[in-house]
Amino acid sequence: MTATTSAHPLATGPLATVIVGCGVIGRTHVESVLSFDELELAALIDPVRERADALADEVERTGGARPLVFASIEDLVAASVPVQLVVIGTPSGLHVDQGVAALEAGAHVIIEKPLDVDLVRARRLAEAARAHAGQVCTIISQHRFDPASRIVHEAIEAGRFGRLTSAVATVPWWRSQGYYDSGDWRGTWALDGGGALMNQGVHTLDLLLWFLGRPVSVSAEFALLAHEGVEVEDTVVATITFASGALAVLHATTAGYPGLAVRLQVQGSTGSAVIDSDELQYIHIADSAAGNDMGLQGGGNQRDAYDMEPADGEIPVDATQSATGHERQYRDLLDAVADGRDPIVTVDEALFTLATVRAVYASATIGQKVLIDDVLAGAYDDVELIVPAPQLV
Repeated sequence: MTATTSAHPLATGPLATVIVGCGVIGRTHVESVLSFDELELAALIDPVRERADALADEVERTGGARPLVFASIEDLVAASVPVQLVVIGTPSGLHVDQGVAALEAGAHVIIEKPLDVDLVRARRLAEAARAHAGQVCTIISQHRFDPASRIVHEAIEAGRFGRLTSAVATVPWWRSQGYYDSGDWRGTWALDGGGALMNQGVHTLDLLLWFLGRPVSVSAEFALLAHEGVEVEDTVVATITFASGALAVLHATTAGYPGLAVRLQVQGSTGSAVIDSDELQYIHIADSAAGNDMGLQGGGNQRDAYDMEPADGEIPVDATQSATGHERQYRDLLDAVADGRDPIVTVDEALFTLATVRAVYASATIGQKVLIDDVLAGAYDDVELIVPAPQLV
């Protein structure tokens, strides 16, 4: 891979971008890349050549320049194609190896969630990101860029919720048996990395950690209740203790037909908020300075109501209202490249989220409370994760 980096993409033209993986999420990344003048879709990579060709044809049909198509990264390297940004949208268990290769080639990197399925490999990517500090590497956590999430986070950072006391996060989704049968990598520990939490609930867990801070310990249970022929869980519940003393309940399932809305509620001593289906459904903050309370339930200009200004380095909510979550995160990456700063979602933060997922799975497997510091130190790297068979009572 011939890669070059630019201190400011606008100064030297668009960044030559390669997308690895042309499945469903690869199409999402194609749409995001094509929405920016600062990016040029140079190539698509997929081991199923027909899938890559079909996506390249679609780009051309919609008015874009047809990207080059390769079956592997090795083929791209052999063709000496210049690359400045590599986007990785492959099965989760392949993320680290491909991310490290892209960094070592000198490219900026975007990796679709999760960082990886294996903490040992993930630590290697974190080390590579630190070794290539001049390059931007970020992990997709697009819901941090939702207007509702930004408003709640800014309120918490400003101390407007007082002492955070508790939170409840639920991802009550449904996935059919056909979903798990659609790919031989789905529902495996090796490549999928888990089930309802790793794949469906990880974004909500990421927001939970972003809001409440550093977790200390986890107690969890998981089960496979509505699907067959997979190794991973379709239902998981956990309680999480944070360094602040706050307590949280986490729930994720793909066994809740027909699927309900994702909901995250955060409570503090002077304020609470509820995000439902990515929208700010409720927020209420005690205005001690004015001697009264301020409350808002959905609708309205919520930022104006609470006189909230974006923190340094953050993207103003109003500037991204019409963008998708992925596009907002791409905007952050481009600004980070231009400004020479870290992205809002760093590899180290993604590593911490992955460690929390591992803590949930380890706790559920061994039936004991697990400390996050022990997980980070590698104490549970060798624990074989096993979801118990359904028990009829």
